[in-house]
Amino acid sequence: MSEEIEDVLDAVGPRLRALRRQRGSTLAELAAKTGISESTLSRLESGQRRANLELLLPLARAYDVPLDDLVGAPRTGDPRIHLHPIHRHGMTFIPLTRRPGGVHAYKMLIPSRNEPAEPTPQTHSGYEWLYVLNGQLRLVVAEQDLILPPGEAAEFDTTQPHWLGSADGRAVELLILFGLQGERVHVRPRTP
Repeated sequence: MSEEIEDVLDAVGPRLRALRRQRGSTLAELAAKTGISESTLSRLESGQRRANLELLLPLARAYDVPLDDLVGAPRTGDPRIHLHPIHRHGMTFIPLTRRPGGVHAYKMLIPSRNEPAEPTPQTHSGYEWLYVLNGQLRLVVAEQDLILPPGEAAEFDTTQPHWLGSADGRAVELLILFGLQGERVHVRPRTP
């Protein structure tokens, strides 16, 4: 057996113990749920017994997790996107696209505050299009100071000083499409 497979198998026991403790279960409760004896479960968790499908399948069902999670298999071929939020300037940006270059999409969350923040305009290269989902967005672009309610959209050149924040101190959610300079979002009205 390869060293890599040995390492994966050695990690199954501690992973099972951590999952059981995280769920707040005892060995007796898990044994009743899976039909696997307490002593076998204990030996699995301590690494004294090797895991096999006959033992792992009932455990995966009991914990309601994929079998891959129990053995720590790498996520290959999974078509789902696992989003990793970015926290910047007190706001959260959730990337909705992962390709390099081109237009990038984000869901942006501006948290609530006791009172609205003071604008601190920034500049950078690019072009931005945004759509307010929830809350009242205050958008400052150059000399314009706007309040956008849910359902409103805006677009602007990010080389102009700009700032986004809550208009009333409450949380705001919006979608943002950001592209490099010259890449603009084109919204065409429907014709009847």
